[in-house]
Amino acid sequence: MKEQRQVVEVDVESTKPKHFVFVLLDKFSLLSFASALDSLRIANRMSGRELYSWSLVSEGGDITHCSAGTSFKLDGDLGELSRDDTVLICSGVDVQKATTKRLLSWLRREARKGIKIGGLCTGAYTLAQAGLLDGKRATIHWENSDSFTEEFDEVELTKSVFLVDGNRMTTAGGTSSIDLMLKLIADDFGEELANSVADQMIYSTIRTDQDTQRLSVPTRIGVRHPKLSQVIQMMERNIEEPISPSILAKDVGMSTRQLERLFRRYLNRSPKRYYMELRLQKARNLLMQTDMTVINVALACGFASPSHFSKCYRAHYNTTPYRERGAQAGRTTG
Repeated sequence: MKEQRQVVEVDVESTKPKHFVFVLLDKFSLLSFASALDSLRIANRMSGRELYSWSLVSEGGDITHCSAGTSFKLDGDLGELSRDDTVLICSGVDVQKATTKRLLSWLRREARKGIKIGGLCTGAYTLAQAGLLDGKRATIHWENSDSFTEEFDEVELTKSVFLVDGNRMTTAGGTSSIDLMLKLIADDFGEELANSVADQMIYSTIRTDQDTQRLSVPTRIGVRHPKLSQVIQMMERNIEEPISPSILAKDVGMSTRQLERLFRRYLNRSPKRYYMELRLQKARNLLMQTDMTVINVALACGFASPSHFSKCYRAHYNTTPYRERGAQAGRTTG
């Protein structure tokens, strides 16, 4: 069967394709990487021209593995780049371990040329570690936002699906790579081509940097009660210095007893219990994703003493914070 497709006409000033350098860190997210790469491939196909070219590199320049375990043959090591290149750091789990001193030195050197550099999924961590996001707005996968905020005060972290701030780009992971690439394609060659790429990908809702990555509170908890949603948002914003249920209730115009009934009815737990679970979840994220001491993790999550923190943590997770940290270290090095 002969392929039928309409070629999208684009204005191209240069015959040289725009080159992307994908830096694949160990255990990178395959979905984030493939979403970005295939957007470029389809743009070439729909325009009938080689608008984009790409290469896959990593430290060592031989083979790397995605988080699913599949191996990828690379085009080369971390080398000298052209100022017109665009670098995309592709990472996933264990990004801290994959962010080596050599990689950071290379990034800083290339950044001095004025090269566009982006981080897909957890790649914002690597960029921030290199100092490339200082004073800029960025985003990262929501699962890593707590640890990122604790570690990088000089970066304004948002909940956006993707973000472009000057010559720095970050995405929240997953299919958000598509949204970033569609924006870049539209900027380079027009909305018509970007829309054609989206159609080919059966990607019907193109998101902007104004869209957030996580579901709204009502959608996430399956409850559409405005005052309950308000209280939960207040809890999520005040983890380090928890607010008492009586003040939370007063702030949304109800009594403490009414708030208790709302939580029992919709979430089958007290406001105090729900708040504690939020704080412990953040604590677990910090233990798993940062080198913060257990004492500092406790303080960051609103616990006045390590002993109280340890007692609450054991009751909820059936292990102590110290053992959790030790188990994580074993998984990382094993």
